[in-house]
Amino acid sequence: MGEVNESPKRRGIIVAVDGGGSKTDAVALDETGAVLARARRPGTSPHMIGLAASVAVVNELVEEVTRAANDGPVLRAHLYVSGLDLPVEIADFERAIRRLPWANELWAAGGIVVDNDLFALLRAGTNEKDAVAVICGTGINCVGVGADGRTVRYASLGMISGDWGGGFALGESGLWHAARAEDGRGPETILRREIPRAYGLETVSEVTEALHFKRVTRASLADLSPVVFGASAGGDLVAGSIVDHQAEEIVTLAATTLRRLDLLERAVPVVLGGGVIAARDARLTEEMRRGLDAQAPHAHLELVSSPPILGAALLALEAQGASSGALAAAQIELSVEPALAG
Repeated sequence: MGEVNESPKRRGIIVAVDGGGSKTDAVALDETGAVLARARRPGTSPHMIGLAASVAVVNELVEEVTRAANDGPVLRAHLYVSGLDLPVEIADFERAIRRLPWANELWAAGGIVVDNDLFALLRAGTNEKDAVAVICGTGINCVGVGADGRTVRYASLGMISGDWGGGFALGESGLWHAARAEDGRGPETILRREIPRAYGLETVSEVTEALHFKRVTRASLADLSPVVFGASAGGDLVAGSIVDHQAEEIVTLAATTLRRLDLLERAVPVVLGGGVIAARDARLTEEMRRGLDAQAPHAHLELVSSPPILGAALLALEAQGASSGALAAAQIELSVEPALAG
C-alpha cells in the first residue's frame, strides 16, 4: 500500500495598517497572533499628501512587511487611514488599492477592508459593541458605533464642516492670540514670547512673515501644541482658555454622538487617542472628565495608551476568525510602541 502524501496546511499572513496624520504603522501577523514583521513611515492622510502619495505609502509598507514576514500569501489586509472621512474618499482609496498587484485577487475574495483610522483607535481601546472614539492628533474626528449596527461619523474637514481641534488648531489659535497680544488687539500672553522661540525667531511678526512667504510650512503649526500646553500649565490665562476650548470640543463630539445613538443613559466607553491626548495634559484631562460628567454622566473615558495599530491588527484577526488566544497574543506584542526607524 503506497504512502499518502498530504499537502501541508496553507500558511499565510494577515496585514494591518494604521495611517495617521504624522505616522503610519504596518504589521504582518500569522493566524496565531504572532507578529512576523512591522514597519513605519510618515503620515498617510490624503488630506495632507494627496491620494496617490497616500496609496503609495500604504503599498510600500504592505510590500515591506509581507516580504519580511516571508510566510506565504496575504490572507487579509485591513487598512485604516486618516482622512478617509467621506464615503467618496473611501471609495476612491479602494479603487486605487484594487489596482495594486498584491490587492487584486485579495479584493475579489473579500479580503481587504479600507476605512478611517478611528476604527483602529476604537478597537485598541475597547471591544464593547456600544462605544465612541474621539481622535485628537493633528486634527480631530469622532466615530460612534451601536450594538444595533448604527454608526455615527463626521466629515472632519475642519472649520468648513464645523470641526475645531487637534494639534494644528491648537497651534494656529496660539499664534492668533500671540499676534493680537503683540499688536495690542488682545490680552498679554507668554505665547507672544514662546511661539517665536519655538521657531528660533524673535517676534510673532517674524513668525507670521515666515509662514506667509512659506519659509516655514503651515503644517508646522501642529508642532506648537506643546507650547500651548506648557503655557497653560504655567498659568497663562490665554493658553488655558485654548486648552479649555479643546476639552469642550472633545466632550461635545462625544456627547453628541452618544445622543445620536440613543446611548446617553448607558455605561458606554468613550475612547480617546491621538497625539494631543497622549500628551496627558492635566488641565485637558480634568476638563474632559468634568464636561463628560455633566453631559453624559453614565459614560466613562478610556485614554488609550496602546498604539492604534493594535486595534487594526485585532480587527483583521477577528475578521479572519482568529481564536481568543491569537487575539491575546497580538495584544501582548502590539500593546507597546516599538522603536522603529523610518
